Amino acid sequence: MNKKILIKVLNSLGIIIVGAVICVLLPLVLPKAFGYQVYGILSNSMEPEIATGSVVYVDSVDSESIVDGDIITYKMGSDSSVVATHRVVSVNKDKKEFVTKGDHNNTVDAQPVSYDRMLGKVVFSIPFLGEISTVIYSVNGIATIIILFSFAIAMWIAADYLKNKKVVEGK
Repeated sequence: MNKKILIKVLNSLGIIIVGAVICVLLPLVLPKAFGYQVYGILSNSMEPEIATGSVVYVDSVDSESIVDGDIITYKMGSDSSVVATHRVVSVNKDKKEFVTKGDHNNTVDAQPVSYDRMLGKVVFSIPFLGEISTVIYSVNGIATIIILFSFAIAMWIAADYLKNKKVVEGK
């Protein structure tokens, strides 16, 4: 193969690999820079509106601004790190709590959500990204990303070596 073509192929493959990894990671990382929190949806309780395996982007808003029909993400308990995402079916401003219900569920949730447990309002979601996120943030996923970046860098180094070798040979 012609060295010039090989150099272009190595550079292009490196760019494609890095670009693909960035395209997958960007929707998981970039929204955080704009103040959104990102959560994965693990159950079908909000289907068909939000599918299992989706990622939801949550904006931290004032609890007083939530109205019936809004979808919120909240802590399951005051001391819990487990979260849920359900639709608000009624707001009790006097008690400062929401009655919530998953769209797929037949009944409202057993316990109302106090204002202080609300993490924010869901502004949008991306189907299947939660499943991809689970894989990416696993040990194997992180190792794969490191290997892909290393492979891309190795291709760029090889291309640079071939390019410099050609210059030296040309002298």
